[in-house]
Amino acid sequence: MQLAELKPILTTLVLPPAGPLLLAALGWLLVLRRRRSGHLLIVSALAALWLLSCNAVAIGLAAHLLPQSQPLAPATTAATLQARQTQAIVVLGSGILPQAPEYGQAQPTADAAARLRYGAWLARQSRLPLAFAGGIGWAAQGEAMPSEGEVSRHFVSGDYGIELRWVDDQSRDTSENARQMFELLSKAGVTRIALVTSSWHMPRSVLAFERAGFAVLPAPTAFAVAQQRPLLEWLPSLHGLLGSQRVLREWLGLWVARL
Repeated sequence: MQLAELKPILTTLVLPPAGPLLLAALGWLLVLRRRRSGHLLIVSALAALWLLSCNAVAIGLAAHLLPQSQPLAPATTAATLQARQTQAIVVLGSGILPQAPEYGQAQPTADAAARLRYGAWLARQSRLPLAFAGGIGWAAQGEAMPSEGEVSRHFVSGDYGIELRWVDDQSRDTSENARQMFELLSKAGVTRIALVTSSWHMPRSVLAFERAGFAVLPAPTAFAVAQQRPLLEWLPSLHGLLGSQRVLREWLGLWVARL
């Protein structure tokens, strides 16, 4: 087992819901020796899990822990890309659904489909070539499944009628995305790109792609925003938990990448 294969295991154990639940379990064990301290740890862990499951908290974490990427103005997108001398649009993957019985073949996850949709829209607005970066992530190593690149090629062609000019289907994480894509695009003289990924993933992605040698124009999608009535935003939900988990994962990943 490679060291990098431990990343999805370790992050799952640290991030919610596993992290707070492990703290609660530790508090339960501590009750046997230090009753008050153990009860305090259990209550704190459960309170943290409640808060981290609220979408309002996820929005606040995104605003305070991650550098903010502004969306491209739809009315002037093509002009912005031209002014920045952008040569290509690069979309980053976000996993696949290996089994989608209704389609009879693997499909992109909801996050990946949102990124591909925005990338296709940008390509149509600007008439720039489209590239995709995504292989089989570390969490899926050893599983028999197609690469993100293969699935995305069929998805974009079938749903949007656009061909992917370049596809990296070998990379396993964001750093490898950047290196593999630079190797592909630099051969064609392309070093100035618009990078499409989710807003919470953008800071670490920009850092990786700039380190690889690209001049990057961020083109974020999927922003952390309120989606319900104010009271519901402060009640636990799967959406809120997923949002907090994503932000905290990116914050940790960005901190490690900067080191």
